[in-house]
Amino acid sequence: MYGVVLIVVLVITGGVIAFIGDRVGTKVGKKKLSLFGLRPRHTSVIVTIITGICITTMTFGVMAAVSKDVRTALFGMEKLNMAMRETQERLDVAGVKLSAAEEQQKKAEDKLKISQEEVDRLQERQEKLSARASELEAGNAALEAEKGALLSKNDVLSSENTALEADNKSLEQRSELLRQGLQTMREGDIVFRAGEVVASGVIEGGRSKEEIREDMESLIVLANRNTTQRLGVNDENSSIWIYQPEYDKAVETISSGKNDMVVRIVAAGNLIAGEPVRTNLQLFKNSIIYRKNEFIIARPFRITAGDSSEAEHTVMSFLKDVNLAATDRGILPDPIRGSVGVMEGSQFFDVVQALVPISGDIILSAYARDDTDALGPLRLNIKLESGFTSDSSN
Repeated sequence: MYGVVLIVVLVITGGVIAFIGDRVGTKVGKKKLSLFGLRPRHTSVIVTIITGICITTMTFGVMAAVSKDVRTALFGMEKLNMAMRETQERLDVAGVKLSAAEEQQKKAEDKLKISQEEVDRLQERQEKLSARASELEAGNAALEAEKGALLSKNDVLSSENTALEADNKSLEQRSELLRQGLQTMREGDIVFRAGEVVASGVIEGGRSKEEIREDMESLIVLANRNTTQRLGVNDENSSIWIYQPEYDKAVETISSGKNDMVVRIVAAGNLIAGEPVRTNLQLFKNSIIYRKNEFIIARPFRITAGDSSEAEHTVMSFLKDVNLAATDRGILPDPIRGSVGVMEGSQFFDVVQALVPISGDIILSAYARDDTDALGPLRLNIKLESGFTSDSSN
């Protein structure tokens, strides 16, 4: 409404200005006034223009003095526009923040919904646990009652157990006496000890099962002969007994492999004269462990001249080291004695006699006399070094 009034005032003011200017110009023209040497007609135009300018200026001045809105329209429009732009920018930022806040609110509502569902599940689980706890309490009460009954029964069993322990001690004493008696009887008649090799041999692998069985049968014949010789009699009980599935498995293993195999027939337990000769089969891969004249081991010793017992002890100690080295290399030791080689008494005597006159530091070296495979036995050449040499053959 205020804008309409302002427009009306401006229109009326324009009309008044036009009227006044016309009147002033007319009077100046009639009086034929001249300014700055100009013609009256031109002077009238200038006076009319100046009068219009003055009246318009006065009009705006009065309006600006009377109305704050006019002052703002005339002098504060740029500032007003800047304020409007800043307001619009703040409004845009507020809109973005409002959108982010709405998105955060949506996420919070989703989390709240999930939390509520979790709470519902937890409440349901708690109810189930409470029901289960009630069942367990009832079961615990029943167990307590059963425990009381078992304790009462245990007291009865304890008294019975005391009586049984007394009887058991008596039986243990009698059993020990019987065991000692049986052991005394059995040790005197043991033909083969548990794990002792009855017979052994090398069978070539990678052949047909029929060929493998023929070699196995030859090894069994050798085992039967060894058993007969050990017993000193020839009866049906001297024939060895091998578990058939174990025998078949051994044949399959040797036939399917590419390596030669050492086959041992060993006593399954202490074999007593008159009992069946039960045995087990043992298989080992065979290969050449030592070549002829191959070095085995050397050991330094310090001995005193003239002491035959010390010399004998030195040779025995050296042979133990040779046995250990050959076993580590792969030669199969005897299950009972743990030895891997054989040495005649004459060879042992020669080496000992060679050491008796020596005093000081010596070195004993051992070499393989022949090619020796895993089955053995290992035969040695023993050499005495440090200025003395003794080669012995077996």
